[in-house]
Amino acid sequence: MKIDIGIPQDQRTQIVEGLSRLLADTYTLYLKTHNFHWNVTGPMFNTLHVMFMGQYTEMWTAVDLVAERIRSLGAPAPGSYSEFGQLTSIREADGVPVAMDMVRQLVEGHEAVIRTARSIFPVVGDAGDEATADLLTQRLQVHEKTAWMLRSLLE
Repeated sequence: MKIDIGIPQDQRTQIVEGLSRLLADTYTLYLKTHNFHWNVTGPMFNTLHVMFMGQYTEMWTAVDLVAERIRSLGAPAPGSYSEFGQLTSIREADGVPVAMDMVRQLVEGHEAVIRTARSIFPVVGDAGDEATADLLTQRLQVHEKTAWMLRSLLE
């Protein structure tokens, strides 16, 4: 059935491309954070273990919101490791880093998600897609705060 929500197909396609990258980045960072939650060791074990759990739990909910926005715009959401691997800007961890390297990698991951989210705003603004703009703003707030908290551990 034809979609008539006030956003032309070409703009919806561009927004979906950006949201697909955001979904891949968020899912990849979710998986990396969950991995670090399982494997963190050292004097800050409990603090980081609990912190990482809060972060991956939040991202688990977020991937659903991003995927559902893609579906609302009339496109299938990417949902495989191979698709995410092609779309993501986040590198996987090599082995099991020490705790503070985990924190550094997660800061870099959150900053990558932030850059991806920001890159979508121009087409979203041009399309008058307030729903996607709202979603992006919420994601930016979460990832910027999380990156700040993680950076604070490195000082």
